[in-house]
Amino acid sequence: MTHTFDALRSQLLDAAAAMSDTPDALSGILSGIVDDVGRALAEPLEIFPVCHHSPASAIAMARRLREKQPKVIYLELCEDMTPLLTELRNCKLPVAVQAFASELDGFPQEWSPLSVVAPITEASAEYQAIAYALDTPGVELVLVDRSTDHVFQWQPRKDKAAGEPAAEPAEGEPVEGAELHGDAVGVEIGDLRPRFAELEQHLLHHGKVRHWSEWWDQFVEQPLGDADYDTYRQVMVLIGSLFRRLAPGAHDRVASDEERERYMWTRMRQHLAASGADSADCLYVCGAFHAASHVAEFGLHGDDSYEISPRTATKWHHGLIPSSHSAIEAQFGLASGSVSIAAAVFAKSVTRTGVVPYRLEGQQGSSAAGKKKAKAAAVVSPVSQQVADRLSGFLARPPVLDALDEDELLGWSVEIVRLARRNGYLSSTADAIAVFETSILLAGMRGRARPTPYDFQDAAVTCIEKESVPGRRDVRRLCEIMLGGDRVGQVGYDSLPPLARDVHDRLAPLNLKLEQRGVQRALLDIAGDPALARCSDLLWILRHLLPHGAARPIMGQRRLGEKPIQESWDLALGTHQRELIELGYEGITVEQVLEQRLRRAVWGPQATAAVALGAVEDATLYLRSRRFADELGARAVDLLAAERTVDDAPEVLRRARRLLAHYRATEPVLPAWLESFVKAGYAHYCTLLPNAFVDAESGTRQVAAMLGFLFSMESLALSLGCDRAQLELAVAQSHPTTPAKTALLWAAQQQLGILTRAELRERTEQLLDNPLVLPAYPHYLSGFVQALEPVPALTGFVVEAISKAFARLPDPILLPWLPTLITTLRKEGGDHVALLAREAGRMFPGSLPALDTWTPPWSAPAAAPTGTPPTGPAVAGPLATLLTTRPDATDALAVLLGCQGDWTATTPTPPDNPLHHLLTRHPDPATALAHTIAS
Repeated sequence: MTHTFDALRSQLLDAAAAMSDTPDALSGILSGIVDDVGRALAEPLEIFPVCHHSPASAIAMARRLREKQPKVIYLELCEDMTPLLTELRNCKLPVAVQAFASELDGFPQEWSPLSVVAPITEASAEYQAIAYALDTPGVELVLVDRSTDHVFQWQPRKDKAAGEPAAEPAEGEPVEGAELHGDAVGVEIGDLRPRFAELEQHLLHHGKVRHWSEWWDQFVEQPLGDADYDTYRQVMVLIGSLFRRLAPGAHDRVASDEERERYMWTRMRQHLAASGADSADCLYVCGAFHAASHVAEFGLHGDDSYEISPRTATKWHHGLIPSSHSAIEAQFGLASGSVSIAAAVFAKSVTRTGVVPYRLEGQQGSSAAGKKKAKAAAVVSPVSQQVADRLSGFLARPPVLDALDEDELLGWSVEIVRLARRNGYLSSTADAIAVFETSILLAGMRGRARPTPYDFQDAAVTCIEKESVPGRRDVRRLCEIMLGGDRVGQVGYDSLPPLARDVHDRLAPLNLKLEQRGVQRALLDIAGDPALARCSDLLWILRHLLPHGAARPIMGQRRLGEKPIQESWDLALGTHQRELIELGYEGITVEQVLEQRLRRAVWGPQATAAVALGAVEDATLYLRSRRFADELGARAVDLLAAERTVDDAPEVLRRARRLLAHYRATEPVLPAWLESFVKAGYAHYCTLLPNAFVDAESGTRQVAAMLGFLFSMESLALSLGCDRAQLELAVAQSHPTTPAKTALLWAAQQQLGILTRAELRERTEQLLDNPLVLPAYPHYLSGFVQALEPVPALTGFVVEAISKAFARLPDPILLPWLPTLITTLRKEGGDHVALLAREAGRMFPGSLPALDTWTPPWSAPAAAPTGTPPTGPAVAGPLATLLTTRPDATDALAVLLGCQGDWTATTPTPPDNPLHHLLTRHPDPATALAHTIAS
C-alpha cells in the first residue's frame, strides 16, 4: 500500500512545481493528501467515508453492504442514541433522533433546554447501514461517537450554539417546516464542506454555480454516481483530506473534530477487545473528514492513552421527532431545496443502476415487491483484497457528460408551467418552451450537456417569474415542490412517548386523524355527550402547554365557576408533533407536566405574587386540585410579603378579586391561604403606599391598584383582624408630587371621609381657574380616571370634571390642550373609558331637543348647609313618599344606630333629633337614591 500512490504523488508534485512560485507549501499539501488516502486505505478496519444526504454515498453503501456482508458496523452517531434506532420502523422518514434535557446539572442554566438532533433520511448512507444491521440476523450495530452529554461538555461555555456543526445560514427565505428542529444542536454524520471560505468561493466561481450544494452535485455526485467502490472510497478520502488541510483559523473546530476521532477509535478498540470480533468483518462508517484523521489514536494499532471523561449528572431524555427536508437545510446551512433534489437524484440512481437499497422491515411506505427484489439481489460478490490506484485515472480523465434526457426535461418544463398557473402566474405553453431551451443553454454555458435540477430552477425563474410573485410561493419554491417537495416525516404511534400516546387515546372520541399534518376542526357537544368533557379538559391543558396553533379554541372559553356546554376547536397536533413529543420528556401525563411547570414557575427565581396567583388559577381551572391550589396559594402569600416593589399590583388585584369571587360562590368558607393573603396584602400595601406615591418608578396605575386592593378587600381584612387606622395613617403620610398621583390621593381621602365631595369639587374648580395649572389638568384627570379602580363611585364626578373643562375653557386654550387630554386618557385610563362613556350616556340627554332644556346635575341648587334647620323632610319628592309610606327598614336601621324620634312626622324635624343629624351630615346616599328613583 505504501507504493500504490507513488505515481499519483509524482504527478501532483510536478503540478505543484509548475503552478506555484513557492512549490514547497503546495507540494507539502498535495503530498500530504496522498499520504492521508494511503493511510486510510491501509487501515485493517475498513473505513467507509460518507457525505451526509449524498445519493452517491447511499448507493455506494448499499453496494458495499451486499458485497462485504459485515458482521459489525461502527457508525458515527452519539452512542447513547442506540436504543432509538429500532423505533425507526414505525416512522415515516425523514425523522430525527433527539436527546433532550431541561433540568441541567453541570451545565450553565442559561443553556436550558439542551437538545441534540441527528436527522435521518432514506437517501443517506447511514440509513442504509442502520437498515442492514437491524434487519440482518447476526449483525451488530455499534454507535461510537461521543455521547450527547459530551457534545455540550466540549462546547465553549460562552455560547451553546457554537457547537457541532458550525452551520451557515441557508440561502433564501425560510419555508414552512424549517423550524421542526427548533434551536437544537445538530449532529450531522459525514459533514463535508470546506471550512476555508476563500476556497469555497474559488470553487463556486470557477464551477459557475451559485452555492455549495450545486457544486457538490455537479463535480462529486454525478461523477461518483456510477463509480466503482475503490474509486468512490479514494475520492471521498481525498476530498476530506483536502478540506481538512485547508482549514486555517478553525482551531476550535479542528480540536473538537480530533477529540471526536480519539473518542471513536477508543470506543472501537474497546468493543473489538470485549467482543472478540474480527476486524475483517467490521465496517467503520464516518464522515470523509474524519477518515483523513491525523490523531495518534487513529487505527486499530493507535495509541491507547486517551481517557474518556465521565458524564455529568444531567438527565437526558431520548426520542424520535419528525423532521423535514427544509428543517435539515435550515439547520445545517444547505441551500434551499438541496435535500429534496438529493432525494430525487437517489430515486433516479436506484432506477438507473439497479441497486436495491436497504429498507427497514415494517417501514412506512415499503412494498412487498421491493422486499423480494432486495432478497434476490443479496448475492455476495467477491471482494478484491488488492487496492489499486484509481485516483490517477479518475483525476486525469475529463468528466463524462450525460446525454440530454429530453423526455425528462420536457416533463419538468410542462409541470412547472402547470404549477405556476395554479399559483397565479400568467404562464403558457410558450413559457414551457422557453424553460426547456433556457435549461439547455444554461447547462451548456456551465460546461455540462445534461441540465441539472439547478439549471432547470434558474431557467424557470428567468422565464416565468416576472416582476412580482402573485401568491405565497415563488417559482424557485415551486421547482422544489415539483422535484420532490419538502417531505415531512412522521413518528408512528408505537414510537411515541407514553404522554403522546395517552393524548391520542384520550382524544379518540373526537374521531379525528390526529397524526395527520394540517388543521382539523373538532366540534364538542358537551351537553349532549358528557363524555366529551374529558376531551375538553385535555384540550385546554394542551392549549396551555403547546405553542399557539396546536390547539386553538374557536368557540368556548374556560373561566372560574363556568361549565362548558359546546366548544369548537382547531387542532394541528400532527403539525406540532415535535412539541408534543418533547412534552413526553417531562412527564407521563399532561397533568403531571402542567403541575411540574406551575410548581417550577412559582418556586423559580423570577416568581412574583402575581405569577403565583396565576398558577393558583390555572391549577383550579385545569387540574381541579384543591390541595395543589392551596400549596401554590401559600407560596403566593410568602412572595407578596417579600416583594419590595408594586409593579405587579394591578395583576395581583385582578387575580385576587377573581379568586375571591370564585371561592365565595363555590366554597362554604374561604381557603386559609386566601385569608392570609388578604391580611398580608392589606398590611403590605399600607406599608408601601406612602413611598409609592412619591416614587417616580411607581406608576399611577400601580398606586391605583394598591388602593383598589385596600378599599375592595377592606371589609374582609377588618373582619380578619386588620386595623383601619393603618390605612388612614398611610394616606395621611402620602405626599405626592405629580398631578396624577395628587388626584389619586384626593380620591382616596374622599373615600375615607377625610375630604367631602364638595371640597373635592372646589379643588377641581381652583385648577380650572388657575391658568398656570391648565397644561397639567389632563394629568389630574388621568389620576381621577385611575381612581375609578379603588373608588368607582367617582364615575359621575369624573364625567363632571371633564364636562366642566369643555364647557369653561376657551378654544385658544382647549384646542391645544385637547390632544394631550386624549393621549393621556388613552395611555393611563384606557381600561376605564368605557365606564365613563356609559356614565355619560346615563347622565346626558339622549336627543338634541332635550339638550336645550337640560340642566347638568352639578349645576342644580345646592342643598342647605349643615346646621340650618330644614323646613320639611330631609329629602323631598318621591324619596320622602317612599320613606314615609314604608318606614320599617328605616326604623330598623335607626334602632341599630341608637336613634330615637318620630322622623315620619310632617312637621319640621327638631334640630336635636339624632336622625336629623345623621341625614344632614351624610346627605350623599339619600341624594343618590333620589336621583336613581327619579330617573
